[in-house]
This record gives sequence, C-alpha cells and structure tokens, in this order.
Amino acid sequence: MVNTTIEGYLGKRADCKKSRLPAKLDLIQSGTGLFLGLFMWAHMLFVATILLGKDAFNTVVHIMELRFLSSSPYMTYATTVVACGVLIIFFVHAALGMRKMPINWRQWRLYRGHATRMNHGDTSLWWIQACTGFIMFFLGSAHLIIIATSDGLSADMSSQRVFTHLMWLFYLVLLFSVELHGGIGLYRLCMKWGWFDGANPKETRAKLKKAKWVISVFFLVLGLLSLAAFLKIGYYNFNNIDGNSWQTSAYTMEAK
Repeated sequence: MVNTTIEGYLGKRADCKKSRLPAKLDLIQSGTGLFLGLFMWAHMLFVATILLGKDAFNTVVHIMELRFLSSSPYMTYATTVVACGVLIIFFVHAALGMRKMPINWRQWRLYRGHATRMNHGDTSLWWIQACTGFIMFFLGSAHLIIIATSDGLSADMSSQRVFTHLMWLFYLVLLFSVELHGGIGLYRLCMKWGWFDGANPKETRAKLKKAKWVISVFFLVLGLLSLAAFLKIGYYNFNNIDGNSWQTSAYTMEAK
C-alpha cells in the first residue's frame, strides 16, 4: 500500500524500482492493436468481394458462417460471435489507448511543446491516430453492434444498410478513420518493437513509412470502390424492387 502511494507521487516505489504494470499494459495494447489491424485488412478484402458480384460476396459469407457444415439458420450466429469478440478486443484496446491521451490543459501544452520542438513526422502521425481513434470509438462500436445484432449478412442486406438513411456517409467517415488509424498503428508497432530494424534503423523507418502510405492508399481505394458497389446495388434494388420484396430479399441468402 505504501509502495503504491509513493509511486503515485514520485513515479517509483520506495525501493526506487518502477512498476512493470505500464509495460505489461503496453504489451497488451500492442497485441490487441496488431490483431485489430490485421483483422481490418482481412475484413477489407472480404468486403471487396462485392466487386466480383453479389454471388461472390454471399459465397464468402456462407463460408464464414460455416454453412458448409449445416444449412441451419442458427449458423448466422457465427457472425454474431465474431463481432462480439472483436468488439470486446476493440474496447480493451481503446481503454488502454486512452491512457496516453492528454486529459488536461497542462498535458496538452506539454504535447504541443514537444511536437513543436521535435518537429518530427511521427509525432504528427500519433496525433492523427489519436483523433481517428476517438472517431472510431463511436463509429466502430456502432458498426460492430449493428453486425452483431443483425439477422444475417448478404449482399442485398448490406447494400440496403449502406444506401438507406444516408448510412454511406457513416461508412465513408469510418473507412478513412479505420484505414488511417490502423495503418499508422501498425507502422508505429514496427518502430516501437523494432521488428524490422535491420542494420540501418533510419533507412528501415523511411521504407516502412513509405510502405504504410502505399498500403493505406490501396485499402482506401479498395474501400471506396466497395462502398460504391454497395451503393449501386442498393440504388438498383430501391428502384426496381418494391419495399417489401427488398426487405425480404435482404434477409434471405441463397443456398449454395
């Protein structure tokens, strides 16, 4: 108890040793961030199958819901389980990330002073990551809850969600926030843990930063094309299928 009190004031315990808890929390934050970043890329590739047509998208959905094992409608709960699991990891990562956000005027001034004196690109990237993370906390949570509580997935259902109620604006903001946050996060992970330092860390930093922007642009373009494809399908269904039929088809998946 005494050690905890002293550490709270001085940043170290009575025996002059620092707690390992911050390092352990950093490790957990890095691990959850790595998982979410790789999941984001895999998710974008899955969503992009809509560019190959509705059948391709629905086929991937059927595989992910393990419908090759059973045609039971309860197999749609596989999506719910995955979405809930990702949501929990997302909340853990967000909670750990908020530890490093400036929470008062003094901390904000310290950050701004540091950023001005250092004038380093990575400091600016951290600020972009912090801002996009704040946006993602709300939009990302809403998206995962929508997926977890839906009755299933299909190309028509996703197109209806994107097209109606101006939800395409929601997903447009989410797309840029996720891709920027995830790309910067994975880059900073590589730099923090020195995974690809090699013989010349400075040269490696430049190469990793270039690779980060190339990958970010690739997934942003892929995401925009996918969003446009969903809008096109949604627009077609809205103008060529009456509301009741569209509502029914959106929740119905063809058996493979």
